[in-house]
Amino acid sequence: MWLVAFGHNAFAHEVRPAYLEIRQTGPEFYDVLWKVPALGEDARLAIYIALPEGTHDVAAPRSTFNGGALFERRSIRRDGGLNGHSIAIEGLSATATDVLVRIESLDGATQTERLSPTKASFVVQAAPSRWEVAATYLRLGIEHILLGYDHLLFVLALVILVRTWRRVALTVTAFIVAHSITLAAATLGFVNVPGPPVEAAIALSIVLVAVEIVNARRGIPSLTARWPWLVAFCFGLLHGLGFAGALAEVGLPHHAIPVALLFFNLGVEIGQLSFVAAVLTLAWMLKAAASLRYKPDVVQRSINRFDVTAAYAIGSVAAYWLIGRAASLFA
Repeated sequence: MWLVAFGHNAFAHEVRPAYLEIRQTGPEFYDVLWKVPALGEDARLAIYIALPEGTHDVAAPRSTFNGGALFERRSIRRDGGLNGHSIAIEGLSATATDVLVRIESLDGATQTERLSPTKASFVVQAAPSRWEVAATYLRLGIEHILLGYDHLLFVLALVILVRTWRRVALTVTAFIVAHSITLAAATLGFVNVPGPPVEAAIALSIVLVAVEIVNARRGIPSLTARWPWLVAFCFGLLHGLGFAGALAEVGLPHHAIPVALLFFNLGVEIGQLSFVAAVLTLAWMLKAAASLRYKPDVVQRSINRFDVTAAYAIGSVAAYWLIGRAASLFA
């Protein structure tokens, strides 16, 4: 039962964030897109945009429910524009929801923000500096990987499969190189793959590695057990497309695309390597503690049983995601 609950919460996190996009169309005119998670067919999360004083609608707002969210489109005007003024999300502090914000100016400069219940407002900037872009996208990269439960489960499965520090280093390096390639290629427009099939394939990749863990512990030889870095590289290409989909939601600032892409990728790597280091350190500590009380063969059998149990748990969660994501392809 807990696997279903965990799978549901993890999957739900991917679709819960709200999204605010403001595109400047004139010195004092803007188009606004406000996407809010829906609560049923005709209800919405009670969060609202608080624009600076003096902002007026040019035409009546248009709202539609579609795909589990409310889409509200507005055209607004403010004397002097929005630069230097604060925009807040009312009601955000009473939720567990984040808001991704993207503001595009007339000259193509893009400002991105991530609002949360503890940070519900921001100030519109004229043109973010490269250092500000770097800091923003580095943080987004770290947050994405640490909140991307499917990517973390895949990395965890790889660590369990290969075990030793050297093989883990080679395997994770191959995964990093591969997803960096497709992240850059997809973000820059050289590769274009629809998001839903990619998300379903990512879930399938986790199931396959979980199966390989069970086979390896039962002494069944496989390509993944012999050359895990090769398999990690191939699946890394797939996961890079998933990272690119997340980055596409935020967008890239036209005046600093290389900086934003580089630091988003660095953020993903920092978060990923921190997770791997934490898992390996915890595993080493538990093994060292067990070795003080039990014989080596007993410790090894216990580790093997733990690996198989973990593989079934990981595979069950991934299978739940796979069924849900595959079903959405035909909805």
